Amino acid sequence: MTTTTAFEVLGKKDTRSGFGEGLLEIGKKNKDVVALCADLTGSLKMNAFEDEFPERFFQVGIAEANMMGMAAGMTIGGKIPYTGTFANFSTGRVYDQIRQSIAYSNKNVKICASHAGLTLGEDGATHQILEDIGLMKMLPNMTVIVPCDFNQTKQATMAIADFVGPVYLRFGRPSVPIFMKPDADFVIGKADVLIEGTDVTIIACGHLVWKAIEAAAILAEKGISAEVINMHTIKPLDVQAILKSVAKTGCVVSAEEHMINGGLGDSVAQVIIQNNPVPQEYVGVNDTFGESGTPDELLVKYNIDTPNIVEAAQKVLQRKN
Repeated sequence: MTTTTAFEVLGKKDTRSGFGEGLLEIGKKNKDVVALCADLTGSLKMNAFEDEFPERFFQVGIAEANMMGMAAGMTIGGKIPYTGTFANFSTGRVYDQIRQSIAYSNKNVKICASHAGLTLGEDGATHQILEDIGLMKMLPNMTVIVPCDFNQTKQATMAIADFVGPVYLRFGRPSVPIFMKPDADFVIGKADVLIEGTDVTIIACGHLVWKAIEAAAILAEKGISAEVINMHTIKPLDVQAILKSVAKTGCVVSAEEHMINGGLGDSVAQVIIQNNPVPQEYVGVNDTFGESGTPDELLVKYNIDTPNIVEAAQKVLQRKN
């Protein structure tokens, strides 16, 4: 099978803006949608929703734990609350409230988390949470979604309103290429096979999906056919997509802007070890905190850039052979 790596880039935009546009649009369609923000309305791009629906917008201030409790309570009255703050404050700061008040009782709260991962950039390690996917996927009843670009973040923001149950939606700060079509299907729990290939499977999420596409193009020049899967839903994981791909390629690389421990790669590893053990290489942050720097500088320093995916693919191919 010939690998195709031709993707039309439709511009560049931050994924948090996709969240803002999606929130406004779903707010117009569903009057039960309400929004809560912890003093970061502009950063989360929630201004348009606040302006359009001031009676459905709640500014709670720097009181994230209270925000989670309020959101849980609102679901009892039939509302669909979207909470908004940085990923670090959406998870690490309020884990007890999420566990006890939202996940345990299966409340229909949408936890929307911006500025995730290293690409938060100059704000540094205290804000660059790299453990949040692991924290959230371990909670019973929690769905975890990490879209790849502006368009998919908008689609995911709208889709979760119709999904009953708690959701963690993770997105970011920097402008990144837009390559998903605005009318593309978005199905929770259903991965997107972006490029078909026969030699190696690359499974990525979030900002690393575009890096995986770039890596596939480089690998193609070297005569290596890479299959690229956008695993936008970490939980529930699309097990069949993984197994179908590795049955063909016989090896896999996982790529994520997250700690290697507990992230997408570990979820993939659990699937293959139980069903079809094949070699796997991880591209992710390896047991360390981040630091201040530009997004591009940090991706390079922490070995989660395009060349690192290429290197991992070549390494796993050697293990396969």
